Amino acid sequence: EAVKWYRKAADQGYANAQYNLGVMYNNGDGVPENDAEAVKWYRKAADQGYANAQYNLGVMYANGEGVPENDAEAVKWYRKAADQGLADAQHNLGLMYATGEGVPENSIRAYVWWSMAKAQGITDASNNLEILKPQMTKQQIADAQSLAATCYESDYKDCD
Repeated sequence: EAVKWYRKAADQGYANAQYNLGVMYNNGDGVPENDAEAVKWYRKAADQGYANAQYNLGVMYANGEGVPENDAEAVKWYRKAADQGLADAQHNLGLMYATGEGVPENSIRAYVWWSMAKAQGITDASNNLEILKPQMTKQQIADAQSLAATCYESDYKDCD
Protein backbone atom coordinates (compact mmCIF):
# COMPACT_ATOMS: atom_id res chain seq x y z
CA GLU A 1 0.00 0.00 0.00
CA ALA A 2 2.85 2.38 0.87
CA VAL A 3 4.48 1.75 -2.51
CA LYS A 4 1.22 2.60 -4.26
CA TRP A 5 0.96 5.99 -2.54
CA TYR A 6 4.64 6.79 -2.84
CA ARG A 7 4.45 6.06 -6.56
CA LYS A 8 1.46 8.39 -7.01
CA ALA A 9 3.31 11.21 -5.27
CA ALA A 10 6.63 10.34 -6.96
CA ASP A 11 4.99 10.46 -10.38
CA GLN A 12 3.87 14.00 -9.53
CA GLY A 13 7.48 14.99 -8.87
CA TYR A 14 7.60 14.94 -5.06
CA ALA A 15 11.25 14.37 -4.15
CA ASN A 16 10.51 12.89 -0.73
CA ALA A 17 8.20 10.29 -2.28
CA GLN A 18 10.75 9.54 -5.01
CA TYR A 19 13.40 9.00 -2.34
CA ASN A 20 11.10 6.77 -0.28
CA LEU A 21 10.20 4.74 -3.35
CA GLY A 22 13.92 4.30 -4.01
CA VAL A 23 14.38 3.05 -0.46
CA MET A 24 11.51 0.58 -0.92
CA TYR A 25 13.16 -0.85 -4.05
CA ASN A 26 16.60 -0.79 -2.46
CA ASN A 27 15.40 -2.79 0.56
CA GLY A 28 12.76 -4.91 -1.17
CA ASP A 29 9.99 -3.53 1.04
CA GLY A 30 6.60 -4.04 -0.59
CA VAL A 31 8.27 -4.66 -3.95
CA PRO A 32 10.93 -7.08 -5.17
CA GLU A 33 14.41 -5.73 -4.42
CA ASN A 34 15.62 -3.95 -7.54
CA ASP A 35 18.77 -1.81 -7.35
CA ALA A 36 18.31 -0.37 -10.85
CA GLU A 37 14.80 0.80 -9.95
CA ALA A 38 16.13 2.22 -6.67
CA VAL A 39 18.77 4.18 -8.59
CA LYS A 40 16.08 5.51 -10.95
CA TRP A 41 14.02 6.92 -8.09
CA TYR A 42 17.02 8.15 -6.10
CA ARG A 43 18.23 10.02 -9.17
CA LYS A 44 14.88 11.76 -9.64
CA ALA A 45 14.95 13.00 -6.05
CA ALA A 46 18.70 13.74 -6.15
CA ASP A 47 18.28 15.88 -9.26
CA GLN A 48 15.84 17.99 -7.24
CA GLY A 49 18.49 18.52 -4.55
CA TYR A 50 17.24 15.96 -2.04
CA ALA A 51 20.35 15.31 0.09
CA ASN A 52 19.45 11.82 1.34
CA ALA A 53 18.82 10.67 -2.22
CA GLN A 54 22.12 12.19 -3.33
CA TYR A 55 23.89 10.30 -0.58
CA ASN A 56 22.17 7.01 -1.41
CA LEU A 57 22.99 7.49 -5.08
CA GLY A 58 26.64 7.98 -4.07
CA VAL A 59 26.51 4.72 -2.13
CA MET A 60 25.00 2.93 -5.12
CA TYR A 61 27.82 4.18 -7.39
CA ALA A 62 30.50 3.40 -4.82
CA ASN A 63 29.25 -0.18 -4.47
CA GLY A 64 28.17 -0.81 -8.07
CA GLU A 65 24.57 -1.48 -7.06
CA GLY A 66 22.11 -0.92 -9.89
CA VAL A 67 24.79 0.99 -11.81
CA PRO A 68 28.37 0.21 -12.81
CA GLU A 69 30.78 0.99 -9.96
CA ASN A 70 32.08 4.51 -10.50
CA ASP A 71 33.98 6.21 -7.70
CA ALA A 72 34.05 9.60 -9.45
CA GLU A 73 30.23 9.54 -9.68
CA ALA A 74 30.05 8.48 -6.04
CA VAL A 75 32.19 11.46 -5.08
CA LYS A 76 29.99 13.78 -7.13
CA TRP A 77 26.83 12.70 -5.31
CA TYR A 78 28.47 12.55 -1.88
CA ARG A 79 29.72 16.11 -2.42
CA LYS A 80 26.24 17.39 -3.29
CA ALA A 81 24.83 15.86 -0.11
CA ALA A 82 27.85 16.90 2.00
CA ASP A 83 27.46 20.49 0.80
CA GLN A 84 23.96 20.41 2.30
CA GLY A 85 25.36 19.27 5.64
CA LEU A 86 24.51 15.56 5.49
CA ALA A 87 26.95 14.02 7.98
CA ASP A 88 27.08 10.53 6.45
CA ALA A 89 27.94 12.03 3.07
CA GLN A 90 30.65 14.14 4.67
CA HIS A 91 32.09 11.03 6.30
CA ASN A 92 32.06 9.05 3.06
CA LEU A 93 33.56 11.96 1.14
CA GLY A 94 36.37 11.98 3.69
CA LEU A 95 36.91 8.29 3.01
CA MET A 96 37.13 8.90 -0.72
CA TYR A 97 39.78 11.60 -0.20
CA ALA A 98 41.69 9.46 2.29
CA THR A 99 41.87 6.50 -0.08
CA GLY A 100 42.07 8.36 -3.38
CA GLU A 101 38.93 6.72 -4.74
CA GLY A 102 37.28 8.90 -7.38
CA VAL A 103 39.49 11.86 -6.42
CA PRO A 104 43.21 12.36 -5.92
CA GLU A 105 44.25 11.24 -2.45
CA ASN A 106 44.28 14.28 -0.18
CA SER A 107 44.68 14.00 3.58
CA ILE A 108 43.82 17.66 4.13
CA ARG A 109 40.43 17.30 2.44
CA ALA A 110 39.82 14.00 4.23
CA TYR A 111 40.55 15.81 7.49
CA VAL A 112 38.15 18.63 6.59
CA TRP A 113 35.22 16.38 5.71
CA TRP A 114 35.78 14.09 8.68
CA SER A 115 35.89 17.18 10.91
CA MET A 116 32.51 18.25 9.53
CA ALA A 117 31.05 14.78 10.13
CA LYS A 118 32.62 14.56 13.61
CA ALA A 119 31.00 17.87 14.56
CA GLN A 120 27.65 16.21 13.82
CA GLY A 121 28.40 13.19 15.98
CA ILE A 122 29.70 10.63 13.48
CA THR A 123 31.93 8.44 15.66
CA ASP A 124 33.68 6.78 12.71
CA ALA A 125 34.77 10.22 11.47
CA SER A 126 36.27 10.97 14.88
CA ASN A 127 38.09 7.63 14.86
CA ASN A 128 39.34 8.21 11.32
CA LEU A 129 40.73 11.60 12.30
CA GLU A 130 42.71 10.00 15.12
CA ILE A 131 44.20 7.52 12.62
CA LEU A 132 44.91 10.22 10.04
CA LYS A 133 46.56 12.87 12.27
CA PRO A 134 49.80 10.95 12.97
CA GLN A 135 50.29 10.56 9.20
CA MET A 136 50.12 14.33 8.64
CA THR A 137 52.68 17.07 9.23
CA LYS A 138 51.92 19.86 11.70
CA GLN A 139 51.55 22.23 8.75
CA GLN A 140 49.06 19.92 7.01
CA ILE A 141 47.01 19.69 10.21
CA ALA A 142 47.07 23.48 10.61
CA ASP A 143 46.02 23.93 6.96
CA ALA A 144 43.26 21.35 7.39
CA GLN A 145 41.96 22.98 10.58
CA SER A 146 41.92 26.38 8.92
CA LEU A 147 40.06 25.03 5.88
CA ALA A 148 37.64 23.15 8.15
CA ALA A 149 36.87 26.37 10.04
CA THR A 150 36.26 28.22 6.78
CA CYS A 151 34.10 25.37 5.51
CA TYR A 152 32.03 25.28 8.68
CA GLU A 153 31.60 29.06 8.82
CA SER A 154 30.49 29.19 5.18
CA ASP A 155 27.86 26.48 5.69
CA TYR A 156 29.95 24.00 3.64
CA LYS A 157 30.34 26.35 0.65
CA ASP A 158 34.13 26.96 0.90
CA CYS A 159 35.50 23.48 1.52
CA ASP A 160 38.09 23.29 -1.24
